[in-house]
Amino acid sequence: MIDNVKIIDTKILSDNWYVLRKITYEYTKKDGTRLTQTREAYDRGNGATILLYNKEQKTVILTQQFRLPTYVNGNESGMMIEACAGLLDKDNAEDCIRRETEEETGYKVTAVRKIFEAYMSPGSVTEILHFFVAEYAKEMKVNEGGGVEHEEENIEVLEMDIDDAMTMISTGHIKDGKTIMLLQYVKLHGIL
Repeated sequence: MIDNVKIIDTKILSDNWYVLRKITYEYTKKDGTRLTQTREAYDRGNGATILLYNKEQKTVILTQQFRLPTYVNGNESGMMIEACAGLLDKDNAEDCIRRETEEETGYKVTAVRKIFEAYMSPGSVTEILHFFVAEYAKEMKVNEGGGVEHEEENIEVLEMDIDDAMTMISTGHIKDGKTIMLLQYVKLHGIL
């Protein structure tokens, strides 16, 4: 257990895409010893993610897109199957996820339900992610989705059976943490 945390110095190492800071801080250990450490923290803002589900069909809407960091780390194609997600920017989490859902999947959802928040990589990234679920139906489809053209998202929209999606976790076809959490949530809570 640590106590009395005090930030001594912060240096910006990069602010090209997001902000990478080198932070020096002091804290007191349980035995009263005062220590100084330096760590890097990557600030990309907070985000929101959603799993669209259809109870009648027992299906979910996921997306697929290229993710450079996974490619660099051994994902041969760089393609990832994920739940729809986006950064909050200046929006609140609910407005953000409605906007992102329409941009990425083409579905206009109104009744979204927040289920929890989570830090996805708290050892190095400041982001907190807001998790949502929402029911969808064919008549809610207002466009083809695929993301915003000027952002070069190149998103493919996937509709699949929930059991197939769960199998894809075990086979390694779905490796995205937020997506796994959302799929497990709808199964554990009897939503699908």
